[in-house]
Amino acid sequence: MSASGPILVLNGPNLNMLGTRQPEVYGSDTLDDVVALCRRTAERHGRAVTAFHSNSEGALIDRIHAARGVESGIVINPGGLTHTSVALRDALVIPEVPVVEVHISNVHAREEFRHHSFVSPIATAVVAGMGVFGYAAAIEFLIERG
Repeated sequence: MSASGPILVLNGPNLNMLGTRQPEVYGSDTLDDVVALCRRTAERHGRAVTAFHSNSEGALIDRIHAARGVESGIVINPGGLTHTSVALRDALVIPEVPVVEVHISNVHAREEFRHHSFVSPIATAVVAGMGVFGYAAAIEFLIERG
């Protein structure tokens, strides 16, 4: 896939509740706001974003498989699957594109179980604790990386 292909932005379980779920942790922006931010960021560079959300691990894995040969990079906030899913981790290497793991909160300053990620070891970069701006940073990183 060419470096000018679309960037896939994936959001896992419970991220559809952004804006109402624990705003003191995740802020007041909704998932639609996050997707709009990603699209605006990419469009400034003449790039496109494809966005997908699911609360289902299997649906996320199927969408990752479909990215092979289509998308040029993946930005993923796996939500709680970060800490539990070897299957998601294994799927993320299949498209053979750079992967940026994003977390709105600083997972390392939270509960102990959130400190481990199955995704981080295969990610090109990890962004945590920057709020929804972390998504824009991830998009910029992938575009700059080429």
